[in-house]
Amino acid sequence: MAAPDYVPVPLSDQPRQALDLPPPRHWMADRPGDLDRGQPLGPKLGRPGPDQGYALKLVDLIRDRVKVGEGERLEDALAGAVAVALKRASLFGRAPVMHDLELALRLWGFLDESPPDDLVELRRHLFAGAAHHYWDQRAIPDVVPESTLQLTPAQLADRLSDWRSLLDL
Repeated sequence: MAAPDYVPVPLSDQPRQALDLPPPRHWMADRPGDLDRGQPLGPKLGRPGPDQGYALKLVDLIRDRVKVGEGERLEDALAGAVAVALKRASLFGRAPVMHDLELALRLWGFLDESPPDDLVELRRHLFAGAAHHYWDQRAIPDVVPESTLQLTPAQLADRLSDWRSLLDL
């Protein structure tokens, strides 16, 4: 309830004013749950990045262009390609874009009419169950080195004839 101006108001009840505070110090990971050495890296740990869920929207836009062979499932191909696309996007410190997903699908031959038979055989085993099994899904981007993910789509297209050199097999 409002009070007349002549009634004294305790300091704790007065509206807060801007205080002369010292400038904020640089943030430090000092709580027990903080990662003080940064995000751990290694096989099957994934790569954090901003707005990674946007890759699922991109999947809806490219789903009709993906070609799977006999014994392969579209959902497995898309799950594995999303994992590779997210790894590429995180290397650049940004959210995934269509080029990330196209590069991942092209690398594994899912956008080609007739990919090499040995590539199809490799991906058939590697991608099997990726849509439903997290550890299978995590193994796919671990096969793709950062040097491959840093290629432009045009550079990747020029090197696809020697696809084995683009992967850590």
